Parts: sequence; C-alpha cells; structure tokens
Amino acid sequence: MVDSRQEHIKLGTYPPEQVYQVLQTSPQGLSSQEVKERQATYGPNQLKESKKEPIWLTFFRHFTSLMALLLWGGGFIAMLSHSLELGIAIWLVNIINGLFSFIQEYRASQATAALNKLLPSYARVLRDGKEDKILAQDLVPGDLVFIEEGDRISADGRLVAVTDLQVNQSALTGESNPIYKSDQADLTPDKTELEYDNMVFAGTTVSSGSGHFIVSAIGMKTEFGQIADLTQNLAQEKSPLQKELDHLTKQISVIAVSVGLFFMVAATLFVHQPLSQAFIFALGMIVAFIPEGLLPTVTLSLAMAVQRMAKDHALVKKLSSVETLGATSVICSDKTGTLTQNAMTVNHLWTLSDSYEVTGLGYASEGQIEQEGRPISLEDNELLNRLVRFSHLASNAQVVAPSADNPNFTILGDPTEACLNVLAEKAGINLNDNHTWAPRLKEIPFDSDRKRMTTVHKLELGLDGSQHISITKGAPKEVMELCSDYYDNQGMIKSLTATERQAILAANDQFARDGLRVLAVAYRPLDSEHIGEDKWDMQTLEDNMVFLGLVAMSDPPRQGVREAIEKCHRASIRIIMVTGDYGLTALSIAKKIGIVQGDDARVVSGLELADMDDNQLKEALKGEIVFARVAPEQKYRVVNALQELGEVVAVTGDGVNDAPALKKADIGVAMG
Repeated sequence: MVDSRQEHIKLGTYPPEQVYQVLQTSPQGLSSQEVKERQATYGPNQLKESKKEPIWLTFFRHFTSLMALLLWGGGFIAMLSHSLELGIAIWLVNIINGLFSFIQEYRASQATAALNKLLPSYARVLRDGKEDKILAQDLVPGDLVFIEEGDRISADGRLVAVTDLQVNQSALTGESNPIYKSDQADLTPDKTELEYDNMVFAGTTVSSGSGHFIVSAIGMKTEFGQIADLTQNLAQEKSPLQKELDHLTKQISVIAVSVGLFFMVAATLFVHQPLSQAFIFALGMIVAFIPEGLLPTVTLSLAMAVQRMAKDHALVKKLSSVETLGATSVICSDKTGTLTQNAMTVNHLWTLSDSYEVTGLGYASEGQIEQEGRPISLEDNELLNRLVRFSHLASNAQVVAPSADNPNFTILGDPTEACLNVLAEKAGINLNDNHTWAPRLKEIPFDSDRKRMTTVHKLELGLDGSQHISITKGAPKEVMELCSDYYDNQGMIKSLTATERQAILAANDQFARDGLRVLAVAYRPLDSEHIGEDKWDMQTLEDNMVFLGLVAMSDPPRQGVREAIEKCHRASIRIIMVTGDYGLTALSIAKKIGIVQGDDARVVSGLELADMDDNQLKEALKGEIVFARVAPEQKYRVVNALQELGEVVAVTGDGVNDAPALKKADIGVAMG
C-alpha cells in the first residue's frame, strides 16, 4: 500500500494498470473480506477532531488571567484590611468582566464550522464486482469509487477512468477554476501532488463529467487531513495585548508588595506601630496599587470595537484579536476571492485586424465592447460577430443569476467558459437564440494534453457555403497550429502566413505578461464529404481551420482593494501575496493593485520555496516578494518565518488551504 507522501506522489506517474497492482486491488473492486481487513488496519475514513476545550474550562480561563488573579488577590486583601465593600466591589468587577469576555467568545465560537462538514456522507463504490452505496467513513485504500457531476469527493485517489471530468479543487488550492482531469500517466518531473491531473482529493467537488478512482489515502492521511492536522496541532499563543497585560501585572505585583513591605517595616521601626496595625496599613498600600478599573476598561473598549466591526459583517472570535489587528506589521494575503473578485471577466478581444476592450466586471451582463472608448456593434463587424458567437457556442458553462435564496451569481461549469457567455450577452446576443441558430451536434472535450476542445454545429442558414462547422477554442499556440487561414475584417478568408503567426504569438505573450488568461478561437466550414458522425474525427474537424482571434480574460481586483492597500502602506504595514495561482498572474495582479511597487520584486514558487532553508527564506522576506503555487504547509512556513523576524502577522484567506496559516498567524482573517 501507499504509506508515504513520496509514494503517493508517484501514483501519478503510473499507468492505470499499474495503479491496480500498487494499491492491491482489481477492476472488480475489493472483496468483502479485503474490506474488513483493511478497515481493521487503516480505521475509518474520518478526520480526527482535536480535543476541544471544555466549556467549563473556557469559562474558568476568563477568571484566571494574571490580571484577573491580581484582582482576586486585591479584593481578598481589601477584605482583610477591613474594607469589605471595596473587596466585594473589586470581585464584582472581576466577575462581570469575566462573564462578558466569556459570552463574547462563546457566541463567536458557535459561528465556526467543523472541517468534517466539508466531507460527503456517502460514496458509490464497486465491491465484489457490484456497485454499492456506502457511508464515506467506511472507505478503505484500494476501494474503486465512482464520481459524477455535483459529487464531493470522499478520499484521495488515482483516477483510472474519466469522461470529460473537471474537478473544483478550490477547497485545497484556493483557486476556483476547475481542473480538467485525466487517467493517463504523467511523467512530468518536479510536480507536487496537487498538480497531477490524474489525482483527486478529499473535500473537492466534481464540476462536470464523471470517472472513477482508486482510493489511495483516507482520513488524516489525505491532503485534507494533513491540513486539518497541521491546523489542530498549533499551540494557542497569547496576543500582544495579553502579553503586555501579563507583563504589567507582574510589575504591579512586585511594586505593590515591595512598597507594602517597606511601609510595614517603616511603620513598625520608626512610628512604633503595633505589627498588626502595620500589616493592615501595608495591605491598604497594596490594594491602592491595584488598577481595578483597568481590566473592565480594556474589555469594554475592545467590545465596542467588536460591535463596530460586526456592523461591517466582521465576526471577531476573541476580544484580544481586535488589539492584535491594530498591531499588525505584515499582512499575508491569498489572491483569488480575497484580493480579486473570483469572477473571470473578458477584458480584451484581439484579431489580426483590430483589438477591442470589454467593459464591465464579474458575471453581470452590464458592459459593452469598445474600441478607443467607442461602442462597437456586431452588426457592423462580422469578424467580431463570429469571434463572440463562436466563443459562446463552444462553451459548456452556465451562469445562474442571483435569487432570493442566493444573492450571488452561481457558476455551473468552468468560470473561464462562463465569462464567454457574459461576453456574448454584453454584445447583445441572446444565448438561447445563438444555440438555436447553431445547435451542437458533437463535442471533442478539452484535454490537458491537447489544450483545446472542439464542437460541431449545424447552421440552417449556412455559413461560407456550408451548413456545418467545427469550432475549436483553447491555448493560442495549439489552436494556431491547426489553422491554415484567417478571417479578416473585410469578410475575406486569407492565408495565414509566418507574419500573421508571429503577430498572434506576440499578442498572446503580451496578454500573458499582463497576467491575463488567453483563449484562441478558430472554425472550419465542413463540406459535404465531411458530414456525418462517422466522419467527425479529431483529424478532420481540426484540420485547415480559419483563425478568428484571441479572447483575454482575468479575475479582476475587488473594488476598493487598491485604496485599502495604499492605506496599509501609509500605516507602514507590509503586504505579501501568498497564492496557489501561477507566478506571472500573481505578479501582474500584485503590481496592478499596488502590493508590488518596484520592478525587482521576486516571485518564489512552491518548488523554489521547498529548496530554501529557513535562513534563505528570512533573507528573501526582507525584499518585495510574491509567493506562487504554494502548498498549505508552505504558507504556514512563511508566516512562521515572519514571526521569527519579529513581525506581527495577519493572514487573510478564504479556503481550507489557508487554515494552517490563519491559525498560526497572530491574527487570522477568514474571508467569506
């Protein structure tokens, strides 16, 4: 079986037949006897919950801080010195303060969800050659599991069969674009486990398609479990305010006792007071030093800040976190959904004749196609009309508008394709009418090796002398290689020469440098000899295509982000982007929103970070830096290094992958 992380990664390099051997199973699944043996060996497929602090201990903790103990002692001393009312008053202040702090923290803790809720309850498996629906907790390594659109995956595993399978891994990576999955061996060197397209992971969701995989890890051995383990095993550290109060309490205690002893000795030796009266006098001096109003004042101030933050929909789990937030010197921020809107948006359209801008942000259809600020109509531009229409026809995604139950746009499918639908709507195209105009007859799905997808459509009114066309969209270099011609702005089909090819690559490279994701779109009119299901093979449909243009898109920054970053810089707070996205995209966004201000910023990938020792990392953190393609444990390591450099670190994030760093940080800001 697979017992180490390195062996687990190797599964991605094996062909499906060898995976069965390595995981000691078969295409018929495990037998009932094998399941029992493995359940005894590996236990249930569950995340182990860390021991939660009992509610009585949480309650007790609020009355046993050093400052609280000082007040208990002060009240007791006041009673001994015949100041019963003062002693009771001090104790009441302590009790009210402790109750208030406990109630505030308890309310916030009720709003947090357990990681186990992100794992499904049931799974479909093949055992003894028969399909069965079982509890997800009963899965064992070697089980053959079926998955389809909408399923949440129950365990880590290696895919052995797929049909147009896309998986949303944002729970682990923080990046929302679904990953196209494959069942083929991947021999690419230096890949992390999450980068293998033939692996699936617990807690992720099937966006579309179907497949089946062999379970390779369950429970705490999964990627999801590793994150949970890292999160649960972190020790709870005191906030800067708590440390300062503890230090102040010790100082006050030492000074109060010293002064009390001094005056007791002085009263006895020089004033000749009886020892009992001198002792009472000393107790009074000690009580006078106790700041009985400090703790409730601090608590009330923090509570008022918590209430103000709550009005802005910010839930504060611990009162002391408010002060820590004010002491922050470095913010480590995720990109997708935190700094950006997590809504892919088409920004530019490019053809060999012209380039265009597209206004509007997110999935709302408000916006238009412009050229130098002038609105462009598709009726006057057949090249642009085909580029926009064909982009939509080759899209499988759907955009569900906000409703009373869900105030946000919901994307069914790939967000990259969803923004093509929005582009068509901005151009004035009715999506249903477009499908009616050119109904789809066949699809060759996107493949991560081919980097493109192709569809076949029938046009009753015809196009370029044909009633059938194939449309291909995908990576610009790959699509361009399929093209022999291009469509120009005069409605003419011309030969695609080396000059035009160089222009296409140059435009693509410029978009990439700007951090944009780029798709190329091409089509082919199918003549009568190429009509028929039996003739629609890949070679025929993707041969001698006509190049239309490029569609460039991005996940735009959230509104107000740049202004917020400028305020942080003015307050001498440094911001570091730590993301699972690609380096070029991350650096472009960092420059656009002002995180990176110079030209010598360093981009460190997860693989580079793995090769750095702690001293090298600390040295790198002294300059402008962006971390890209990093794993959850690496985010944790970055936070730890910053803390060792003396920084007060805040971490913002919105995914399970951010949980270890969020908890390790001096202040964790969970978005969403």
